[in-house]
Amino acid sequence: MTNSERAARRLIDLAGDAAPPSSRTLLFETVAARFTALAGEEAGHLFWVPGRLEMFGKHTDYAGGRTLVAAVPRGFVVAASRRSDGRVLVADAGRDMSVTFDAAGEAEPGGPAAPSPSGWRNYAATVVRRLRRNFPGPHPGATIVFASDLPRASGMSSSSALMVGVAAALVRVGGLDRRPEWAAAIRSPLDAASYYACVENGMDFRSLAGDTGVGTHGGSEDHAAILTARAGHLSAFAFVPLRLLEEVALPPGWRFVLTPSGVAADKTGGAQGPYNRLAAGAAELLAQWNRETPSRARSLASALASSAEAVDRFRALAAGAQSSGWPSGSLAGRLEHFLREDARVGLAIAALRDGDAAALGRLSADSQEDAEGLLGNQIPETVALARNARTLGAFAASSFGAGFGGSLWALVEADRAPAFAARWHPQAFVALPGPSLTEL
Repeated sequence: MTNSERAARRLIDLAGDAAPPSSRTLLFETVAARFTALAGEEAGHLFWVPGRLEMFGKHTDYAGGRTLVAAVPRGFVVAASRRSDGRVLVADAGRDMSVTFDAAGEAEPGGPAAPSPSGWRNYAATVVRRLRRNFPGPHPGATIVFASDLPRASGMSSSSALMVGVAAALVRVGGLDRRPEWAAAIRSPLDAASYYACVENGMDFRSLAGDTGVGTHGGSEDHAAILTARAGHLSAFAFVPLRLLEEVALPPGWRFVLTPSGVAADKTGGAQGPYNRLAAGAAELLAQWNRETPSRARSLASALASSAEAVDRFRALAAGAQSSGWPSGSLAGRLEHFLREDARVGLAIAALRDGDAAALGRLSADSQEDAEGLLGNQIPETVALARNARTLGAFAASSFGAGFGGSLWALVEADRAPAFAARWHPQAFVALPGPSLTEL
């Protein structure tokens, strides 16, 4: 058995994955062959980095709310080894593309006139730049090769998974987690998830100063699932600060079926503006509250929980808002969406624990309806696919991800899942919640 076959088999054993071993082995072999061609030797480190399934919690995390998420049993294989020249070479084995950063962290060819990296190269550049800034001094450099079976820009967090994979490889190869700067700021896997989210959105994390990030104003939901998910389970998190609330097993007779909608939702492309506006709406609600309240709240969720009258006060503020750029009623809709979607997390946990398919069906239908009517982040394809899932026999279904494209999940009985997937969408696949980031 080859190293690729052993790694693929271990991952399948960890995940309880419905995907055939041959397809997963091919992913490992693609990375191994490309790495050997570039470095002349086998990689010293091999990582599995999953995508993310969001069951409930649409656009709640950055506002301090709750989400219910899991790792997808598809993702990135990342191979890495140390190099002595300080350069970082990152290569996409699946598309035969690469980018190299010099010892100063600049993309080669360097110089102020060089164009900035774009697409996935921008994600890699953001990670390299931030780690060099937060952990100053000589860096050994690394060769990093990846490939993925995760649909790109699909709402399954392919961009966050790639950034986490590159960051984890650089931390491991460079020993950054043994540095005093790391020890002072990052004390747990959830801290690491929060830090990697700040690498992406550009915010400070404790003593580790921020920068521009990739331009999105998201939270740490994706990163929490990628780094800490438990196979076969969904995890409920609360945010600002990030904390695990509880884990709940998927009932054994149920399966998720996941599908991309077919419309890419690239957060660094045309969807970035609408995505960031939803985050800005939550921030504006909090800003209005803090202007009216002596004790400043850290998040929308903490402000709403501050007193028995807080929800009514927020509704009054939102209804009378005259903020520039926010038409009458828009902030009130944003508030109502947050209140309803945040509350669904606890109800969904109870339904999963009880195996209550009907309750999950109602919750998912309401979540989808609110995404369409209050968030306004749905497109005809996601609306139609969610409705079609129920017509075909799913007992629960909803879109997930940032919106404006992305993916959908459906829940069906295990013995019906393959046939359902084949009828629902050509790219649909059966999935159990998978394991978190794992060094294989």
